[in-house]
Amino acid sequence: MTLMTERPTISGVEPESFEELLDILDELNLRDGFKAEIYRGKIVGSPWSKGYYHRVMEQVCDQLKPCLPEDHRLSIGPFLYVFPGDESAYGPDIHAAHQQAFETVSNHLDGEALLFVAELTSPATRTDDLTDKVAVYGRAGVPIYLLLDMQEQQSTVFWTPSAAGYEAHCTQPFGEALHIPKPFDCTLDTTGFQAPEGPATKKPAP
Repeated sequence: MTLMTERPTISGVEPESFEELLDILDELNLRDGFKAEIYRGKIVGSPWSKGYYHRVMEQVCDQLKPCLPEDHRLSIGPFLYVFPGDESAYGPDIHAAHQQAFETVSNHLDGEALLFVAELTSPATRTDDLTDKVAVYGRAGVPIYLLLDMQEQQSTVFWTPSAAGYEAHCTQPFGEALHIPKPFDCTLDTTGFQAPEGPATKKPAP
């Protein structure tokens, strides 16, 4: 296993176990503006989300919370969920799990406890969100994976998890309604998920 940020190798450290890799992740000091996850036994850094992603995440949470099963919590990160069988650990943008999953002093939460995850892609993470995370979340039995492709401006919901990933999915462009299957069984309105117009450095009016 190799310690990485983005995709280049930055250290020749080779942990002997997944647990040791998690310890390294906890002690990792990334430069400002980056976060880290573990993909297939490698620590990978990626930039923090763009500002407007927060608006989109709140819109998702506001719509799904009324349909959340009893005693479950829906949150915007940061929390780290571990998947030892895949030597992976992710901090999903939005996540839902039974409240008991959070009753721990550890900062490494059980990935199999997840009821729902949502990821908002960035250029640095898009490929992994579309491939690795589909496989890992599916194998862990996460019932619903919502992928918001911010570059292609479309949303995909995956359901029916299996050993191969997910057996069913549906994709709609932003602006179209997307049905979120059970245990939510509701419709997600994706209107307004697009990026705001104007330069990235535009400041709010005084």
